[in-house]
Amino acid sequence: MPRPVRERDQRKVGVLAISVTTVVWGLAGVFVKSTSLEPLSFATYRLWAGVAIYVVILALLRRRLTLATVRACALGGALFAADLAFTFSAFKLTTLANANIIGGLSPIFIAFAASRLFGERFGRREVLLASVSFGGVALVALGASGVPAWSPAGDLFALCSVASWTVYWLFSKRARQRVPAIEYMTSVMLVAAILMTPLAVVFGQSLALPGGADWLWISVVALFPGAMGHTMIAWAHRHVEAWLGALITQCVPVVAAIAAWVALDEPLTPLVVMGGLTVVASTTTLAVGASRRVRREPVDVTDDAGHEV
Repeated sequence: MPRPVRERDQRKVGVLAISVTTVVWGLAGVFVKSTSLEPLSFATYRLWAGVAIYVVILALLRRRLTLATVRACALGGALFAADLAFTFSAFKLTTLANANIIGGLSPIFIAFAASRLFGERFGRREVLLASVSFGGVALVALGASGVPAWSPAGDLFALCSVASWTVYWLFSKRARQRVPAIEYMTSVMLVAAILMTPLAVVFGQSLALPGGADWLWISVVALFPGAMGHTMIAWAHRHVEAWLGALITQCVPVVAAIAAWVALDEPLTPLVVMGGLTVVASTTTLAVGASRRVRREPVDVTDDAGHEV
């Protein structure tokens, strides 16, 4: 049965929103790596800056955040805090190519989980592709092992971010069926900021006020990859299938590797390039294959809780 015209249009806008966000997210690592702050310190200030941005947006839209909404979105905030901690640590400790290419494994798990949620099964072909992708990750780590910017701890943080991001993506997809995008992201930022602040202190990372240059990078990350990017993704979750959104973000490592090569002079060794292409090719093939097996559910194209943005 053909989709309604409005639904098709919203899906196209959602795909465009995720595509733009993919480019912005690919540049985020360069911004994070340019700051002198430690990872959790940067994440803390970035989150509180995000809270301030969303509070202003809510005020301008004359909308309010309820305690019930914050509670419903709290798990998303906890997952987001974990993902930022892992991702920023990976950015600071290892090469941006490694951090982003390893992070590119997320679509595998998103595709598996989304397909299972729709009652689909994976066969030997999908398992083989997943194994090939993990092999690509091994090549990336091996190829970067002689590069000064490489760190095994950084690669481990990148792997941890795969798990946190996958669960956050799927939780957000489900939560957005009940909560508007702005309210959802405000709640996520608030909960994440509250959790990240003591975490930075526990791990001995200073929360002293940053200098002028660091404030610039905090503002850039909070405004563009943060507020703009995550709001567009949160909105798109309502209108774009999980597998398709994951597939589009598969291009983040490509943007990140090119940006790091241009801005930070991070080398791309042959094994890193080969491993990266293997990860991208295998996960893309897997995501496309999963898309053909997912039983699509009707999308609600009515007003989102009375005020979609």
